[in-house]
Formats: sequence, C-alpha cells, structure tokens
Amino acid sequence: MQTVRLIETRRFVDERGWFAETYRQDRLSAVGVADIFVQDNHSMSRAAGTLRGIHVQSPPRAQAKLVRCLSGRIWDVAVDLRRNSPTFGRWVAAELSADNGRQLYVPVGFGHAFLTLEPDCEVAYKVSDFYAPDYDRGVRWEQESLSVQGTRWVSMYLPVWLYSYHQPGKNGGLLHYIAVNGRTGETMGSVPVQRWKLLLAALTVGTFIEGIAIWFLGLSS
Repeated sequence: MQTVRLIETRRFVDERGWFAETYRQDRLSAVGVADIFVQDNHSMSRAAGTLRGIHVQSPPRAQAKLVRCLSGRIWDVAVDLRRNSPTFGRWVAAELSADNGRQLYVPVGFGHAFLTLEPDCEVAYKVSDFYAPDYDRGVRWEQESLSVQGTRWVSMYLPVWLYSYHQPGKNGGLLHYIAVNGRTGETMGSVPVQRWKLLLAALTVGTFIEGIAIWFLGLSS
C-alpha cells in the first residue's frame, strides 16, 4: 500500500551554488512513488499564515501529489481520508522550504494542505491526474475527526484556529501566532508573543485565558 513519504533531495554543491535532480522517475519508483504525473501546479502566497487546503480530488479522478517549496517555508500536511483505512483521519506533516529542498509525496486518497510560514511563499507540485472541478473536494480544518499538529482550538467558545511558529532572536525570540477563522477559513492576522510571557501566562492561568488574551489582541473578525 502506498504511504506518504518525505523525500530528501540531494544537492551537488560547488563554488557556483548547487544543482539538484528534483524529479527522477526510476529513483522515486524504487522508494514506492510509482505514479505517472501529468500536470504541474505552481502557487504563490503573499502573506505568512496563508492557509490552503485541505484539498482532495475524489475517484475516479483522484490525484497523487509530489509537493515542494520553491521560495520561503511551509508546514505541509497530508491527511488519510480513505474511510476503510486503519489510519483514517490521521495525519503526517513536515516543514518544506527552499533551503531544505525536501519534497512530500501525498498518495491517492489523502487530503493535502499547507500553511505558509513566511511571506511570498511559492509552492510547486506534480499531480497524477488533470484538475477535474466536478471531483474537487475539501475538508475543513475544524473537523472533530482530524487533529493536525500545529493547530488547536483556543476554546470551544472561540472558533479560531491558532498556528504557531518560532522566530529566533533576542530574549529567546518570538512565538508567532497566526489566527484562522474556524468558520470561514480566512486568515485574520499574526501576533508575535515573547516566549517568556507566553510561558508565564500558561503557568499562571492556563491556555484558556491565554487564548482569550490573544483573541482580544485584535485577531477576532
């Protein structure tokens, strides 16, 4: 059975820069990626915190995908949507970036989504069937049967997903929260929080009050 695979792309480095083979059918087939890809897609997302997904194309036009990040960084997620699968509703994820050159293989039957971690992210991916609007489907992030790392409810009363990533810097750096409206899927903004303040809040009053505080920092619509 095909599974999601994180593919490390080898780079040949010299004084000019580097060279890499980003797609080679024989080597990918040897590690279980035997799909024939027929279409290449390319997206650009201007704002950090842009959410795309969860997308899936249903049978008989289901697609496998081979995803890579050309510019910036993304948190890339694949969710098992095969109802008869023992791992139905479970996920795997990885950070893909222009620097690390990694690729994520998403087999047929898996939903795919990503969140941009920097401005001006470009993502390219191969698909094994042509785009078919009549078979295009989506799954909302807040589905109770899904639990994707990097996301959580602030509380049952506040329909906001929070995505976090760390930006190194002075005084331990900043932990950035990106808020996404749980009802519409729209990105509502980003707030940097000093890590020691976040830890103090969590230890003192718990994550619920922490979530209320972030909500009143202007992230609500």
